[in-house]
Amino acid sequence: MNTSSSATRRPVSIAALGECMLELQGQAFGTLRQSFGGDTLNTAVYLARCGGAGLQVHYATALGDDSLSAGLLERWAAEGVLTGLVQRLPGRLPGLYLIELDEGGERRFHYWRGQAAARSYFEAAVTALEAQADALDALYLSGISLAILPPAGRERALALMARMRASGKLVAFDNNYRPRLWESVADARDWYQRAFAAATVALITADDHQALHGLADLDAAVAAAQALPVAEIAIKRGALPARVGLHQIWQDVLTESVPRVVDTTAAGDSFAAGYLSRRLRGGAPAEAAAFGNRLAARVIQHPGALIPREAMQDLIG
Repeated sequence: MNTSSSATRRPVSIAALGECMLELQGQAFGTLRQSFGGDTLNTAVYLARCGGAGLQVHYATALGDDSLSAGLLERWAAEGVLTGLVQRLPGRLPGLYLIELDEGGERRFHYWRGQAAARSYFEAAVTALEAQADALDALYLSGISLAILPPAGRERALALMARMRASGKLVAFDNNYRPRLWESVADARDWYQRAFAAATVALITADDHQALHGLADLDAAVAAAQALPVAEIAIKRGALPARVGLHQIWQDVLTESVPRVVDTTAAGDSFAAGYLSRRLRGGAPAEAAAFGNRLAARVIQHPGALIPREAMQDLIG
């Protein structure tokens, strides 16, 4: 499917599926800054900022009927993210996490998400995402999206991926791997294998792939990622060039150096947004990766998952 075709005379539409949590930044028992974030929500916001008028970005998740959930919806809408696929569950709450940073900008996370509403998204007989999937051009989800769901919810997410792929739509799976969210590494490997089989685009963080499969080094992880059964693959290797392949034709795309890394939160999420924003507009994989690298380089120079709009004004639209 050519999602950039002007013949349709309508914006390209993508839905991101996952969880957004309340975010606290700082040191425990010290000054804390409140925000919000979550891997696929971060990507949705950056997609909405970078996609321009030609891209409609929907977010699919579940929230409660509380004031915090209402505040999240208001802030997503202010970012241009459409919230019609969000389900409100009475008596439930969003999850919460705290980010502590070391001097090098690396993160330590603490989560309170066991009863978060997002885990129950697929408890509805038919979700808004499933009902409106035929009107969408693309779907984006991650390993975290799958991990927070119960097995029945994961099955429905995979079925939706397969259905959209069969309809010729772009289906992107990001390998974000958080071991603590899975019952076992074997369980995670099985679900990931099935997700890659249903995807048309794989977005790979090499060290996550290394951790998931217990590989010896980053080179082994990259080689294993290149062998995935997905037509289009983009592999992020930290400061090393990103490696992108379409039908096994590979290119390395240089990252952008930055004077100082402040916070690596959402580096991969913003790369995904930059990459998909350009691919959905018809750009080639190498061009898309270059923009993804540029956006990620900007993001890691600021604290928190979502940097101020004015800090990336030249990248918007």
